[in-house]
Amino acid sequence: MDAVTLGFVLYLMLILGVGFYTARLTRSMQDFALGGNRLGPWVIAFSERASGESSWLILGLPGAALVAGLLELWTVVGCISGIIFSWYFIARRLREASGKYAALTIPELFAKHFDDEQGSVRILASLIITFFFTFYVAAQFSGAGKVLNVTFGITQMQGMLLGAIIIVFYTLMGGFLAVAWTDLAQGIIMIGTLVILPIVAFIEIGSLPNSAFEFDTGTLYSGKVGMAAFAAAIGGLSWGLGYMGQPHLVTRYMAIDKPANIKISRRIAISWAVPAFFGSMFIGLTGYFLLNAGVLTFEGQLLSSVSALNDPEKLMPIMAQNLLHPWIAGIFISGAIAAMMSTADSQLLVSTTVLTEDLIANYFKNLVNRVDLLLVGRALTIIIGLLAFIMAWQSTDLVYEMVSYAWGGLGASFGPALLLTLWWKRVSKTGVIAGMVAGTLFTVVDLFGDWVTARLSAFVIAFLAVVIFSLLKPDNRLDSV
Repeated sequence: MDAVTLGFVLYLMLILGVGFYTARLTRSMQDFALGGNRLGPWVIAFSERASGESSWLILGLPGAALVAGLLELWTVVGCISGIIFSWYFIARRLREASGKYAALTIPELFAKHFDDEQGSVRILASLIITFFFTFYVAAQFSGAGKVLNVTFGITQMQGMLLGAIIIVFYTLMGGFLAVAWTDLAQGIIMIGTLVILPIVAFIEIGSLPNSAFEFDTGTLYSGKVGMAAFAAAIGGLSWGLGYMGQPHLVTRYMAIDKPANIKISRRIAISWAVPAFFGSMFIGLTGYFLLNAGVLTFEGQLLSSVSALNDPEKLMPIMAQNLLHPWIAGIFISGAIAAMMSTADSQLLVSTTVLTEDLIANYFKNLVNRVDLLLVGRALTIIIGLLAFIMAWQSTDLVYEMVSYAWGGLGASFGPALLLTLWWKRVSKTGVIAGMVAGTLFTVVDLFGDWVTARLSAFVIAFLAVVIFSLLKPDNRLDSV
């Protein structure tokens, strides 16, 4: 067994061990959904960051930077800004609100805040989350297939199957506690990958004869001018809007042991995000130079140009194998798997929780009386994982594209609704429903095409919908969170 394989096997043993251990601590839906609100600021911060930055950050963004160059700087700035905004304006108020209403999920928070006796908010929110998360989890399975294909030579189909089985298993066993504690380990590996690999790449470039690494500043707008350049920049910045509406991220705010610790977690999360995002972009930029310099190989073949790499999202594991000691490469390639797993497990957990807690527990009471709700939640974890695997198997989209779609849809559907619920006393149930419908509809139906990304247009339309319908049909209540 070579060093890369051994490092990867040891990593898998670690996270599966966490799954077995936390299974003993998971005795109720409160434990399964939020870890019993007994996790401290360090675990929450690393869990939020590792869950937020999936295989998209390890594979998708470097691949995009390889192809688009410095245009992806706008994405980096947008994401970091969105993380900072969400921690400052969502985290503490949401933790206080979830404690006030004893809510385990975002749909349950909306339902209790607006006295939703008919269940319309709860049902709609649960279905939207499940819809977009299926795409999102499929993207993570696809990312696993690519990494394992590059690393071990197995087919992408086999890689997707292996990743899916592992994720579903430890999410099934330990719930939120398993997800959060494995996220801590995964977050440490991810930040190591995203900081050290580009540094090694810069050193490698400096050792090449006649090397002169330069950024092509013309790619800052991808060669576009005028309104087209402005639209390209706004498209990248718009990634930041999604953070406040991602259920698998805001759930971390709800799960922290006490609101006062949000401040500590915030500092940790932001300190993680800045080097991670810039490191991801630099992997793509340095990879462009190394490919054209003809110093990278894959499957025994020398890659003499960017065009020789048939899939740009395989760049990170190829660079790790070529530039690092096999032991370190094994750990860092595990970082790519860690990124995929830390997001997929969180999304599986949230999807399972909203279906179990918000739909089955409320509308299938006869079933609940006969079957343990925790058992139902674990069965749904398997079902959703299977659907996501089938979608990943059938899809030809890049990880970057699938994540962009799901990220934009969740951000637009829940971001404006949640932000205004926490900060605006006049928001109404009708306004929140209108915002969620508008966010979903205008993500699916992209009105503006290449000119304005749906991540921005759907968010703005949803925000206006919440405000307008709240004013047109108020709840006659000023219950501030």
